[in-house]
Amino acid sequence: MKMLKIFAFFWFLQLALPGLVNAQQLTAVETAEIGVKTLLETVASSKDFFVSDRERYFTDVENVLNTFVDFNAVAEVVMNRFVSEATDEQKQRFSGILRNTLTRFYGASLISYNNEELIFLPSDNTSSDPRADRVVAMELRSTDSNLRLQYQMFLDENDEWKLKNLSLAGINLGRQYFTQFSALMTEHDNDIDLVLDNWQ
Repeated sequence: MKMLKIFAFFWFLQLALPGLVNAQQLTAVETAEIGVKTLLETVASSKDFFVSDRERYFTDVENVLNTFVDFNAVAEVVMNRFVSEATDEQKQRFSGILRNTLTRFYGASLISYNNEELIFLPSDNTSSDPRADRVVAMELRSTDSNLRLQYQMFLDENDEWKLKNLSLAGINLGRQYFTQFSALMTEHDNDIDLVLDNWQ
């Protein structure tokens, strides 16, 4: 009887734990907030390296981005309608290229950050689907300018919110990079390897 109770207890835990874990997971806003605050702290503490050791600066930025950005998903957003033509190897390669591209674009854009106020804006997400993408909007506000950011967040296979696209100062990077990708596909006769070879 005692063994039966122990078995029943562990069987109950197996059923209950997934629900408990999901209940403790961060929301899209919380994930974005932690990610961007950590990123800004890293930029502030590492900005001297932007001049003296730029690769170290970008490595610090990339290490933070890796915690809340799904670069595989970013690659699929950028490839858009061409993603079905790409092999897994090509998608993985492009993911690495975009990690490098986005790290440098974002890291350089934030180098002028000087402890401005970070404000999270009211959400305009209207979907009742709990797994639908969420857009998290925020602004870095200073006395003379505001920098608006929008994070497009999605639930990955581990039910964790990750970033797959962002807009910075009104520039939708996914859309901008898709335009570049599409132009390169035309230029190189839809040869994805050549597109990746010539990505800048």
